[in-house]
Amino acid sequence: MTDRCLEYTEDAFLGGRLRLRQPRTGHRAGHDAMLLAAATSARAGCRAVDLGAGVGAAGLALARRIEGIDLALVEMDPALAELARNNAAANAIAAEAIVLDVESGAEAFAAAGLAPDSADVVLMNPPFNDGFRHRASPDAARASAHVAGEGSLARWVHAARRILKSGGVLTLIWRADGIAEVLAALDRGFGSFAIQPVHGEAGAPAIRILVRAVKGGRAPARILPGLMLNDESGLPNEQVREILAGNGMLPLADL
Repeated sequence: MTDRCLEYTEDAFLGGRLRLRQPRTGHRAGHDAMLLAAATSARAGCRAVDLGAGVGAAGLALARRIEGIDLALVEMDPALAELARNNAAANAIAAEAIVLDVESGAEAFAAAGLAPDSADVVLMNPPFNDGFRHRASPDAARASAHVAGEGSLARWVHAARRILKSGGVLTLIWRADGIAEVLAALDRGFGSFAIQPVHGEAGAPAIRILVRAVKGGRAPARILPGLMLNDESGLPNEQVREILAGNGMLPLADL
């Protein structure tokens, strides 16, 4: 086996129905990406854009659940974008991998085929660790995937708002203690918020929030019952097991 082969792993998701090649070190796709995909509503024929796609995990999981979406995987790291492109092909999923920094301007997005008001659905798992509170990893790729710069979330939300059609839906996952930052970023141009807290263990504070927002939405905000990754006995929650096996979706995807 060559050294190059040792740099990557091939991992099964959705009960083996999605197989992803990804770097052995650095940021690796896991539960967050699968939960994000399970929380995203889409239908055949819609234009879905995964911002900061990495190796394509969330977007490809969404495409595996809903066949026939027009999927774009946006990733600024050319090596990860190439892995996303290859992962789509290996799983026989039609998807376009675009090398682009999510914080780029409108002209760069349009040049990449992401014009304003062109997407029905955007999903994203932005870097969400506060650089002032978390020591960045010495691995540059891992650091850029996990540590947010000042104002980064607002710029990601702005990019999503720009490419979404009126009535289009943004779904994102973020750390639970950053809920105020999420709501502030969504305050301009989005409404009809729905939030589902994600708890590592029953009775413990939430560790993540899944958020659904509608461009131009005006419906009252809703907070859904929390999702427990592990039940009271410490075992994986049955609902979560079903979702990770590709046999279910979260309530946010059904709104």
